[in-house]
Amino acid sequence: MDIRKKIWPEFFEIVASGKKRFEIRLDDFSVKEGDVLILEEWDPKTKDYTGRKIRKKISYVLHTQNLYFWTDEEIQDHGFVVMGFE
Repeated sequence: MDIRKKIWPEFFEIVASGKKRFEIRLDDFSVKEGDVLILEEWDPKTKDYTGRKIRKKISYVLHTQNLYFWTDEEIQDHGFVVMGFE
């Protein structure tokens, strides 16, 4: 299945360069391994698409609402970090 999502220019560039190999999104749509993510560059200043697109095959999906490894205080103080790796 193809999944289309907007992406701001600064993040589009990092994905296009190959440096950014992950995406964090609100889990309000269906996605599974093997789906194709189509990132369409969206300029928030002009509120319009630029016409540039990137297609990426989804190789791993993590759905979560709660991570119980840390206390609420630790999460409030530090937040989360997502790390991609090769």
